Order: sequence, then structure tokens, then C-alpha cells
Amino acid sequence: MITDIHSHAWPFPDAFSDDFIHQASAAKAGETVDLTIRLDDYRNAAPPGTRTVVFGGKARLSGLWVDDKYIADYVAQDPERLTGYLSIDPTQAGWEDEMRHGHEQLGLCGVKLLPMYAGFGVDDDRLEPLWKYVEEKRLPVLLHTGTTFVRQAPLKYTLPRLIDPVATRHPEIRFVLAHLSHPYEGECVATIRKHPNVFADISALHYRPWQLYNSLMLVQEYGVWNKLLFGSDYPFTTVNESITGLRQLNEMVAGTNLPRLNEQEIEKLIFRDGFEILGIS
Repeated sequence: MITDIHSHAWPFPDAFSDDFIHQASAAKAGETVDLTIRLDDYRNAAPPGTRTVVFGGKARLSGLWVDDKYIADYVAQDPERLTGYLSIDPTQAGWEDEMRHGHEQLGLCGVKLLPMYAGFGVDDDRLEPLWKYVEEKRLPVLLHTGTTFVRQAPLKYTLPRLIDPVATRHPEIRFVLAHLSHPYEGECVATIRKHPNVFADISALHYRPWQLYNSLMLVQEYGVWNKLLFGSDYPFTTVNESITGLRQLNEMVAGTNLPRLNEQEIEKLIFRDGFEILGIS
């Protein structure tokens, strides 16, 4: 069975500012983006029985805001296969109340953070109440790490190394660094190798196959295949496309002296139970 630990849900376009949509469209060479979420579309492009983590996002700086109630209602359509995460923007007043409400009243069982998009560092001491709460409640935390097209999102807050002091102080919290932190994959690999409680997902990377090949070669040479979790990043891509992309990576180096990725490890990654690793019921 596939466990997809990285997929989105939001009311499009209402969850986004006009500026966000404009910048997203510019990043696609001016093509107007359509980020409409349809559960049937997701299911039709994933193996039967796929279990999925779904979240929205909150980042006032970048013009993205999805109420946690929307996510709770979305996952209620199929609670056996969908699991929801709450989101917070700790630069905004009331975030601690939102966190407690999302978990204790709405039943969301993890946290999605957008540090770069919201403009905060995860190593900021003001986030200590967050870490104490998720540690007590045993909630996994998924962080966006890596690049973006949003101009006002500070790159300095997206670096994987920022989780290092937090993971050291809170070794019981299970953290996931999204997108292998591309283009900072080397730093991501060093971080997940160092900390038993820090993992990375490979969502939204297959359509840069040469970069993904080199990133996974770093994973292979550092011996941290077991720290990778499968994710799709729907609606930006699908589960089936992500699986196919992973399985085709070695085709690029066929007939060359370049090393091959371990295909058994790729299959283990595809079928690894991310829910079990992250303590999601």
C-alpha cells in the first residue's frame, strides 16, 4: 500500500491572494495556474487504497490562508484513507489557540509549517510553545524546505539546518523536511543523517529528473535511504506520476559509466509506511 504524506487541499482561488496567483502563473511562463483540488482526480491518479496526508497552509506574508476547518471537512469525505494536518502562521496573533483548536476540536493529527512563506525561522525561540505542544501530543511536523517562486518569501528561513537545534532539544518530535529541501539537498541529507527523528519527503521532484537522480545519489552514498518518505505534492503532480518518475531515473544513465540508483531502495521508498513511521493512526 502507498502512503502519500504530502498532498494539499484548499478552496481555489479563494485561499490565495491575487499576487500569489500572479507570481505562480509567471513561474509557469505566464500560463494561468489552476490549483483546483478534486478528490476524485487525486484518487484516479493513485493506486487503489492509497492513504494520504492532507493539509492546507497559512502564510499571511505570501498570500495563502486555508482554515483548518476546511481540511477537517475535506478529510471527513474519506476518513479511512485521508488524514488531516493543521497549519499555523506563528507571525500572526492567536496561533496557539488555532493550534489547539485544530488538534483538540477538529481532530487534525499533525502540523504543516511554511516558514519561508510566512517569514519566520523554525529555530526562533518564540516557537518553543509549539514544540512543547506537539511533543506532548505526539504530532508529526512537516516543514516546507527548499525553493519557491514567491518573491517576498525569505530564502534564509527555508534552509534545512534551521531544524538542527530544535531536533536536538526535542528528539521525540518527528520532523519531515519537504521536497528534500531542493536545491539544498546536500544540507538536507546531512540533517536527516544526523537526527534519528528527522526525515525528508521526495514530493514534487520527479519532473526535475537529473536533479532528483543526483539528490538520491547523495542519499545513497550517505546511506540514508531509510530516512526518505513518499509524497506526491498533489495537485502539482500525482501519485502515479511520482512513482513512474522514480522508477525511470536510472534510464538516464543507461549505457554510461555513471552509477545507478539502487532500484530495490527505490521500491522500498515507494512502499514505505510513512504513517507508521510518523505515528499516524
